[in-house]
Amino acid sequence: MSDLIKNASEQLRELIYNSLAVLVSKKEIPEIPLPDFKTEIPADKSHGDFATNIAMVSARTLRMPPRKIAELIKSELVLENSCFEKCEIAGAGFMNFFLSPKWFADVVKASLDEGKDYGKTDYGKGKRILVEFVSANPTGPMHIGNARGGAIGDCLASVLQWAGFYTEREFYVNDAGNQIEKFGKSLSLRYMQICSDEGQKICLNNYGMDDFCQAVYGEDGNSPEFPMPEDSYRGMDIIEHAKNYFDEYGAVLSGQEESERRQILVDYALPKNIEGLERDLKKYRIVYDNWFRESKLHESGETMRIVEKLKETGHTYEQDGAVWFRATDFGVDKDFVLVRANGIPTYVVPDIAYHYDKLVTRNFDKAINVLGADHHGYVPRLKSALTALGVNADKLDVVLMQMVRLVRNGETVKLSKRSGKAITLVTLLDEIPIDAVRFFFNMREANSQFEFDLDLAVEQSSKNPVYYVQYAHARICSLIANLKSEGIEYTPEADLLLLSQPSEIELIRHIAELPSTVNASARTYDPAKITKYAIELATLFHRFYDSCSVKNAETDELRLARLSLCISVKQVLENALEILKIDAPEKM
Repeated sequence: MSDLIKNASEQLRELIYNSLAVLVSKKEIPEIPLPDFKTEIPADKSHGDFATNIAMVSARTLRMPPRKIAELIKSELVLENSCFEKCEIAGAGFMNFFLSPKWFADVVKASLDEGKDYGKTDYGKGKRILVEFVSANPTGPMHIGNARGGAIGDCLASVLQWAGFYTEREFYVNDAGNQIEKFGKSLSLRYMQICSDEGQKICLNNYGMDDFCQAVYGEDGNSPEFPMPEDSYRGMDIIEHAKNYFDEYGAVLSGQEESERRQILVDYALPKNIEGLERDLKKYRIVYDNWFRESKLHESGETMRIVEKLKETGHTYEQDGAVWFRATDFGVDKDFVLVRANGIPTYVVPDIAYHYDKLVTRNFDKAINVLGADHHGYVPRLKSALTALGVNADKLDVVLMQMVRLVRNGETVKLSKRSGKAITLVTLLDEIPIDAVRFFFNMREANSQFEFDLDLAVEQSSKNPVYYVQYAHARICSLIANLKSEGIEYTPEADLLLLSQPSEIELIRHIAELPSTVNASARTYDPAKITKYAIELATLFHRFYDSCSVKNAETDELRLARLSLCISVKQVLENALEILKIDAPEKM
C-alpha cells in the first residue's frame, strides 16, 4: 500500500535532520534541541511541492535570522537518491522543495501496480470500530433523514475499512419501549375502525388503498367511532397493516382484550416492518453485519443490571419513588431519571446498556454513532453514565447530522398530504438514481445543512457532480477502446518520465493524494472528502484531456505514457467510487 506523499514528507524531515547533524558536526550551529517543525504542501504549487518552516521556528533558539538558517540547511542538503529535485529559499527564510520527475512517474506506477487496492492504508492499525447508523424506528418507513444518515454512515464505514480499521456496521432495532406501545395502540385503533360495520362493508368493495382510506376515514384520515389520539401513528403503513390483518383473519380480534389485541397486531406487523427496513436498505446498497434488538437487552436482564451497576457507583439517588442518575457529577447540566416511580426504566437505560455492550462486552476500540442533530443533548448524558460505569467515554464518538431540505424547481418539496410525513427513502429511490442519492448525501459534512436538488440529481450534464465524475470514467473507457481498435494498448514498459506537462503533473499530484485523503476522511469521520476528491480528479482529468492529446501525441512513447496516465485515473476513479458504493460506468 503506497502513500508517496507521506513517504516524501518523512524523507524530507530526514533530509533536514541529516543536514542539521552535519551543521552541528561542523560547529555551524550549536548542539541544542530545536523546536518541532512542519512539512506541508503549499496551496500555491509555484512555491514548490513541499515547504517547511524549520528556519522560522528555529530562529529564536539558534539566535540567527531565519534566512541565514535556511541557507545553512540548504548548503548541506543531499538530494541525490531522494524524491526531491531541488530546494529554494523564499522571503525571510521559507524553504520550498520540488519533487523529481521520477516521483511523479512512481505515483502513476504505484496506482497501476496496486490497482483496486490503491488508496488503502494502514492508518487504523486494525483497531476495531463499530459504526451504528440509521437505526430508524421500526414502527414506520424510513424518512429522508434516514436516507442521509444511511449514505453517510455506510460510506464512513467504507472509509474506515480503506484506512485499515476493522469495521462493522450495525442497526439498533428499537423493538421495545414507548414507541412500540404507541405502535400497538395505533394498529389496534385502525383495526377496530375497519372492523366497524361501515368499515367491513367498505372492505367488501375491494377498493385500492387510497379509495379505501377515503371511504373509511374521509379527508381528515380519522373515524368518529374510534378516534386516533394526537400522539398516535397515522401513516398509511399503519392502515395497510391493519387492513392486511383483517383481510387475512377477519374481525377475530375485535372481541379480544385491548392489550392482547395490541400485542397480536404488533407481533404481526413489526417483523414485516423490520424485513422492509432490511430490504429497502439493501436496495440502497447498505448491508449490515449486525441487527441488534433492544428487546434482547430487556429479555436478558441487562437493562436492569445496568441500573444496579450505576447504583453501585454511588452516583444515583431516589426521589419521589424514582431512581435518578447524578449526571451533574460529570459536568452535565442536570440529572436524569433512570427508573420511573412505576418501576419502568426510561429510554436512556437500554441505550446505556447497549453502549456498554458495544464497548465492554464486545470490546470494540471505538463506537461511532451517526445521529440527528436533535440528539446533541442526549450524547453528554450517555457519556456521563458510561464514565460512571468505568468506561472511557472517549471511545464513543457521535457524528451529528443536520436535516435535509428537498428542492424541486427552486421550491421546497411539500410534505405528504395524507400522512404529514416527509418523503420516504423508498419514494426517493424510485425517483432518483441510487448513485446520485449516495453521492449527493456525501457532498457536505454531516453537521452542515444540506439542500438536495431533485432536478439536478437526475440531470445528465456536467452540472450534476455524480454524472460529471462518472462521465470522466466513461470517457477514459471510450478512449481505451478506440485506441485498442487501432492496435494501441497499454504496456507496463511505458516511459512515465515523459509526463511533464503542467496539466499532467497536476493530475498525477492529485492521484498521489488518495491515500492521504482516505486517512483524513477516516480521521475526521467525513466521507465528503472522498466525493470532493472524485470531483477534483474528474476536473483535472478533463483539463488534461483537453490540453494534452493522447491519440495524437507527438511520439509513440508519449502516447503510451499518456495512455498509462489515463488508465491510472480510471482506476483511481473506480476506487473512490467503490468507497462510496457508486457505479463506475464504461458507457454513458
